[in-house]
Amino acid sequence: MESTLLPMQGPKESVHGKKAVCSTAHPIVTDTIMKTMKAGGNAVDAAIAGSMVQAAIEPDMSNHAGTVTFLYWEAKSGKAYQLNSTGTLVPGLAPFRPLPSGLGMLVPAGVEPAPCACIPGFMPGMKALFERFGTRPWATLCEDAILWAEEGHPVSSFEFGVLESEMPSHAYFPESRALFMPDGHTPQVGERFRNPKLAATLRRVAKEGPDDFLTGVWAQHFVKHANDLGWPIELRHMTAIPPRWQEPLRYPHRGYEVLQLSPPERTGLFSAFVLGILAHLDVTKLGHYTESAEALYYMAHALRWVDNELVYLQDPLIWDVPLDPWLSGDYHRMVAGVLRHSKPKIDLTEHLRLYYGVPRLAATGLPIAGPGKPRPPIGSCELSIVDPEGNWVQMMHTMQSGGIPGAVVDGVPMNGSNAVPTMKSRLCVSGWLTGGGRIRCVIGNTIVLKDGKPWLSLGTPGNVHVTVPQVLSNILDYGYEPYEASVLPRMLPLRDDYVLEIESRLPAKVVSDLARLGIIIHPLAPYDYHKGSYQICWKHPTTGTLSACTDPRRCGKADGF
Repeated sequence: MESTLLPMQGPKESVHGKKAVCSTAHPIVTDTIMKTMKAGGNAVDAAIAGSMVQAAIEPDMSNHAGTVTFLYWEAKSGKAYQLNSTGTLVPGLAPFRPLPSGLGMLVPAGVEPAPCACIPGFMPGMKALFERFGTRPWATLCEDAILWAEEGHPVSSFEFGVLESEMPSHAYFPESRALFMPDGHTPQVGERFRNPKLAATLRRVAKEGPDDFLTGVWAQHFVKHANDLGWPIELRHMTAIPPRWQEPLRYPHRGYEVLQLSPPERTGLFSAFVLGILAHLDVTKLGHYTESAEALYYMAHALRWVDNELVYLQDPLIWDVPLDPWLSGDYHRMVAGVLRHSKPKIDLTEHLRLYYGVPRLAATGLPIAGPGKPRPPIGSCELSIVDPEGNWVQMMHTMQSGGIPGAVVDGVPMNGSNAVPTMKSRLCVSGWLTGGGRIRCVIGNTIVLKDGKPWLSLGTPGNVHVTVPQVLSNILDYGYEPYEASVLPRMLPLRDDYVLEIESRLPAKVVSDLARLGIIIHPLAPYDYHKGSYQICWKHPTTGTLSACTDPRRCGKADGF
């Protein structure tokens, strides 16, 4: 067990000049990935081993019953692959939300409480990756996860804070309280978080393979627990909608080719649309949005426009998806024209002063909006890996879209799907209860090609769909180095009330100039972990050596050899 120091938020060291690299949100996971590659495993082996560990040591962010998405560049074939293994809504059954009394409840028509239960996608995804690209023995890839589940990982201050915020969901069922609050309290900073029941489950998985979660003992226990709660699923539902291999979305930008997840995932189209609008607005001539209120105005409005429009994006198995219009340069030019000719003609600072009130402005002299809405307990983990053979993996696994919300089965905690079974959900996930489609998510695995070969890969949890185009723009449009690009302030789309929620590191002049354009700032934490934790790998343009970095907003570690 190599990692003994508690992971910390804050500035992180990048690594450079390597032949193999990785970046993850936790040092223990990074160590496992490095060990796997040094032992001869490829990037996919390393990703599986790392994911199995991370789901054991970051119960605040992931688990073995959640979701997996995967973007892969295979060096020997020069081909890109995409895997979608999100959790699935059960065809033919109404959405189900368990009650803490142990009784189940079918959601009435017209009512959409979240989260609702779903069939887990994590282990089906691990199976699909292993069968197609794995080279090491399956049991070997489970070893570190078993060790850390048995002996426990030290709780960091970051994990403690997140677990505390998630306490309402952890207090839902007795088995969840026993895991997350064994003595009535969340494990304290520096204490070891142990999960011996999970260790026993993973030993069985190491021996029996990932099918244990699909048709084996764990799957049977999951179905029984669901039935006891009133959710009438059957074992056949565990494999009714298998993981989907897809062609990644591809689009050009400034001489590069960007590869991202294709529909029903949302962030690829979102990024292509936003970057296209910004290109036609020539934002680079205005300066970066941390220096130019006009550039910030355009970025905020581009995010808002695309966020509104892509509510029409659905699973292409069930719906027509208008890819060509959304990827059209002519359409991007038209939207850019609308935004360019929609700026105010007068100074609107006085409007903001009157509308939001003098006392709120008096302390700083700058227009600042009040607090936003509380955030739900959701978490995810991103992995970025390049092995010595030149295979690139960018993937996410997450507690979202995972099983029965609040329940624990054989040591595996679950968070439910956070799914709304209509097209109404804009931010995160939505799905349909017929046709075998998958829910729509905002996961943002990205690989950027230069001269037809990988040059950069990145991804993040945390408001993924809106932050990925921001970081890509920082790198591809403005030329920032990847770590610096990930450090710059990030924002949400402009709200309909013209409030912009952004990390509070803008110069006063940009804030006051933005007020003249009618936009008021709601300052977020200077480094808001809800805005993600970028895991990035890239190749030096001349030497061909590799670099990697991790975001300061969370507790990650980049490494290489």
